[in-house]
Amino acid sequence: MSDQSPRGEMNKLRPVIGDVVAAVEKNVPYGAVLLSHNQGLEVYVDNRQEAVSEWNPTAGSVVTAFDGLTMRERAIAGFDEQSLMRSAKELAAEGSFPKQNEIDPGPERKGDFVTPMQIDPGKMTAQEKLDKLRELHARVSKLDKRIVNTRVSYREARQSTIFGNRVADLAQDVQRIMVYLFVFTSGEKGIRYDWRVKHASAGWEALTFSDEELQDLVETSIGLHDAERIEPGEYTVIASPRVAGVICHESFGHGVETDMFIKDRAKAESYLGRSVGSSLVDIWDDPSVPGAFGSYFFDDEGFPAAPTQIVKKGVFERGISDMASATMLGIPRSANGRRQDFTRKVYARMSNTFFGRGETPVPDLYKQVEKGIYLDRMSSGMEDPKGWGIQVTCHYGKEIKGGKLTGRMFAPVAITGYVPDLLHSVTGVGDDLVLGGGFCGKGHKEFAMTASGGPHLLLKARLG
Repeated sequence: MSDQSPRGEMNKLRPVIGDVVAAVEKNVPYGAVLLSHNQGLEVYVDNRQEAVSEWNPTAGSVVTAFDGLTMRERAIAGFDEQSLMRSAKELAAEGSFPKQNEIDPGPERKGDFVTPMQIDPGKMTAQEKLDKLRELHARVSKLDKRIVNTRVSYREARQSTIFGNRVADLAQDVQRIMVYLFVFTSGEKGIRYDWRVKHASAGWEALTFSDEELQDLVETSIGLHDAERIEPGEYTVIASPRVAGVICHESFGHGVETDMFIKDRAKAESYLGRSVGSSLVDIWDDPSVPGAFGSYFFDDEGFPAAPTQIVKKGVFERGISDMASATMLGIPRSANGRRQDFTRKVYARMSNTFFGRGETPVPDLYKQVEKGIYLDRMSSGMEDPKGWGIQVTCHYGKEIKGGKLTGRMFAPVAITGYVPDLLHSVTGVGDDLVLGGGFCGKGHKEFAMTASGGPHLLLKARLG
């Protein structure tokens, strides 16, 4: 029996990709083919409703022709050999494609890759997933009588791609999962809430919450009823890994995507080889981190996943690139050419972007703070790649005195400033490392699944 599923149709086309690429390259320096299938599921449970819905299914092919200056593509719904070959011939005949410069197709590479999983969500029924969320909802709801609502939101996304050019024959099946857990509590000042989240490229086994994690969530939500407004000013700050990750994402994320250099939209370009932060600051983008939400085995242009060091000991080393920007700028490629789906263009996009791990135990960071603020639970972030301003809003901050948390809370708390000033103020980097996931928009709001994080950071920042 033939496999009529999207993955089965993709596998049937795989043997002819070489012929399609050859048809493009009769008149074009570089050709490539991407076959892509994305599918997902959302499950939602709270005190009032439950819902299960399919999420953003797409299935189609892309034929690419590139001459070193202009990239031309055809997007084709579904997987049809005749349509692929027709598109290849049209691209080869379209316009002028000078061959004076050979386009590097990358290293020779072959392989099939699958996200390692103990409990494959694809082998679970929707009812089994709903039942697990109901169990988590019940565990939390009984922890305190002041809880008025518990909300559990689950999302899974499976991205299957096959890529080929004259030297590459690659396939990957990447499974990403996430759970958001919100708790709402009631008090004299109204309703307050807090949340916890789990993200991973993994199976369902990555979504477990300990009793301690759930109790801490409830206690923090209750504690926010007494939170105060913070007095604006400069503070000594310990940033949690998730807050550090947003600072990293917003400061050396979009601003070092090298397609922004071509468009003259990134101040970072003028800082290549220059100091942008404390010598303690290292920043990486690495899609090869096992289990991280932004990980993959190769990008949508077939380049193998590998770490890229963006900042080394405070010096801006390089940006992250797609094929077009790397070729046009004459810089090394990185595995960051990504598209939302087959209907969208490739951009240079982040994967897992994070501050490198330091050597200071986290308790020793606290000992260095006589008076300051611990920032946790990021709620939003904004950056200006052209002006290098940054704003990160945290759901709350906790007071530190004499190296210890006092229990006093402030909410919300926003960090504002100029990126190099913020990074030069870093005086301590923890020996831990945590990555959190999310969705990152760019261009006409093309979204990519990314992760950001790092260790705890000790720094100075303007809060308000």
